[in-house]
Amino acid sequence: MTFDEIKHDDEEYLMNTYGRFNAAIVSGKGATAWDAQSKEYIDFTSGIGVNSLGYCDDAWVKAVTAQVHTVQHISNLYYSPMQTEVAKKLCTLSGFDKAFLCNSGAEANECAIKLVRKYSTEKYGRERTTIISLKNSFHGRTITTLAATGQDSFHDYFFPFTEGFKYVEANNVQDMEKALGDETVCAVLMELIQGEGGVYPLDKAYVQKVAELCREKDILLVIDEIQTGISRTGEFFCFQNYDIKPNVITAAKGIAGGLPLGACLCDKRLGGVLSLGTHGTTFGGNPVSCAGALEVLNRVSTNAFLTEVKAKGEYISNKLLALPNIKKVRGMGMMIGAVTEKDNAKAVAAACVENGLLILTAKNILRLLPPLTITYREIDKGMAILKKVMEETI
Repeated sequence: MTFDEIKHDDEEYLMNTYGRFNAAIVSGKGATAWDAQSKEYIDFTSGIGVNSLGYCDDAWVKAVTAQVHTVQHISNLYYSPMQTEVAKKLCTLSGFDKAFLCNSGAEANECAIKLVRKYSTEKYGRERTTIISLKNSFHGRTITTLAATGQDSFHDYFFPFTEGFKYVEANNVQDMEKALGDETVCAVLMELIQGEGGVYPLDKAYVQKVAELCREKDILLVIDEIQTGISRTGEFFCFQNYDIKPNVITAAKGIAGGLPLGACLCDKRLGGVLSLGTHGTTFGGNPVSCAGALEVLNRVSTNAFLTEVKAKGEYISNKLLALPNIKKVRGMGMMIGAVTEKDNAKAVAAACVENGLLILTAKNILRLLPPLTITYREIDKGMAILKKVMEETI
């Protein structure tokens, strides 16, 4: 099919929920992709942080293919060795005790919300169910995770939203202390780097103070690691950069290298809260997704790999700072945001696609989430394209 044919069918048969760039990607290898007309692109997006090992990594393809030839789905009514291996690996690497496997980040956050509310209801009663999240946060697109999201722009159209959420200013200890004075609060839900909000890392001192306040009040701390987890920031989970231990974390995106998988991990005291019948999923922990996840987890969790992620992230950040029209760079590891002098990130991103570079935006900045395995050659090639675009958009 030609690009025009693909675009026509997309507009004819799909709901118009995505602002698409003018490219139809049909194949890829590593951090390089090709469209329907065989045009080449360097990929600084990894499918919004999903393709941890890049496109069609040989070992990942072999692991997934082997599982497809074995069994593709069995349902959660039976024990699954692939699911058990993934849960064990996640718990071992993160220091948590129990895992629930689902399909997506929003589902992982839904699980976390149910988990903390059930724990608090059983211990303190039905009135203690309020969850504090941060302004400018993003936690998903279900009715409940939209309610948890601290951005007014997401609180339209779909009324009534799930109740029981309040929002405080990020990095404002006094605002958090005041909110935690409410005796109905059961948990705090935070991203340590607000990804969709514009790639804003939280201050370490602030995060540590929030963790301390939560411990003092027996308020559960939930860290949303959907975008920051699975080695994206140079540690296996971002909370490890902050020297804290939350009660619950959620993960998805890069966990299975391109297949649908999410996870909610909790500490020992929460491990038995979600009892038989209180939560579930048809496809969560699917054997094929788990096969992909095991390959990812085994690769990205080594000290050598994490060191390389940090080095590549620093290399990319320095390259960005040397470009025209870049005012500021923020982020951690290979989760990077670049503020443009002319506040024209969306125009730059569109021009990048035309010139053979896939890049993201978040609010009014450029956002880079390259495959963790991107080569320095691919980085340099992508940066050359971005430099050209920047020079032409000044």
